Amino acid sequence: MSSQVGWLYVDLNSYFASVEQHLNPKLRGRPVAVVPMIADSTCVIAASYEAKKFGVKTGTLVGEARRMCPGLVLVSSGHGHYVEFHKKIVEAIESCHPVTSVASIDEVACALRGRDRQVENATRLAKEIKTKIYSTVGEVFGCSIGLAPNRFLAKLASDMQKPNGLVVLLREDIPHKLYPLKLRDLVGIGERMEARLHDYGVRTIEKLYGLTQPEMRKVWGGIGGERFYLWLRGVDLEVDHRSNQSIGHQHVLPPRLRTRESAYAVGQKLLHKAAVRLRKIQAWARSMSVFVKFLDHTHSGAEIRMSECQDTFTLQEVFDRLWASVRQGGPIQVSVTLGDFVFENERTFSFFEDPKRIQLSRLMDEINVRHGKNTIHLGSVHEVLNEAPARVAFTSIPEPDT
Repeated sequence: MSSQVGWLYVDLNSYFASVEQHLNPKLRGRPVAVVPMIADSTCVIAASYEAKKFGVKTGTLVGEARRMCPGLVLVSSGHGHYVEFHKKIVEAIESCHPVTSVASIDEVACALRGRDRQVENATRLAKEIKTKIYSTVGEVFGCSIGLAPNRFLAKLASDMQKPNGLVVLLREDIPHKLYPLKLRDLVGIGERMEARLHDYGVRTIEKLYGLTQPEMRKVWGGIGGERFYLWLRGVDLEVDHRSNQSIGHQHVLPPRLRTRESAYAVGQKLLHKAAVRLRKIQAWARSMSVFVKFLDHTHSGAEIRMSECQDTFTLQEVFDRLWASVRQGGPIQVSVTLGDFVFENERTFSFFEDPKRIQLSRLMDEINVRHGKNTIHLGSVHEVLNEAPARVAFTSIPEPDT
């Protein structure tokens, strides 16, 4: 039997910059940086490969990027265009093979079946997808594609050769083809996990691969380590998170809190509780809903899709946007739900997340666990700290209140 792969992973190269170069042909071949606003104090959201040659990358301060690359062209981000072309690219891929999962605005995963699993056929399919995107969406849209036994390794393979790469990882390639990589090259190993691995004496992929499954579980602090052990060895272990795709809290307001201002504070307390639980299961939410029930038994509120998010501060900003849609009246119940999760080992870096907000949110969690609930909290919930305590549900035992 010929060698086989189980997944095909498409990663668009410098996607945001490519969209801008497609829309404005004068930018093609020139170093481009996509920024939130034209100001030296902001950071680069994305850079074209022409700019990357000068060292400009995501997170580089605009002022510094200008010095590194004197001919740099700054373009204000146009999120509507990015979504529009994302849809066109997914359609192009779908015309060649069914899409299993849209991992992010610039990454798509396809599970392979039957003859498509054979390396020769999978490679042919990858080249067909590249050609389809080029011919139907635009010639500036390059992509790197990874083929591997599981989605984890296919994602890794797509990162190993950029731009316009096509990398195949087979079971027989593991682990020696992984040894030149760094720990942070593996999806799911960020700054904090890397530090934990260093504490265990693990500083290379070779050393990581040498850990036993129980040792991996110990380092990760749970079943995540066992999954990582299997993923590294090419096991096609797809985790079904559908049984836990939302976290929500609701609270009936006592008479003294049945005002719009108090209901808002309770809603924030519910959101903060949900955010702590979200971080505890190492997940990011991509939707939020806020609803209020009134004395006349009517409801008001809304649901919104958002970029994957985990920190309390950004979630609170989204909450405020939703709260603006809640009508006036006598509130008697507030509910907040976070949903559509992406988990630690599945997510990719988002251009829009603020690492400092995430770090601060996690630090607050650690302080409250160590010194007791509500040791540190945001001032906006001070009035209702003792409201909405943890309750036992029929199907689960809640975590200690925070």
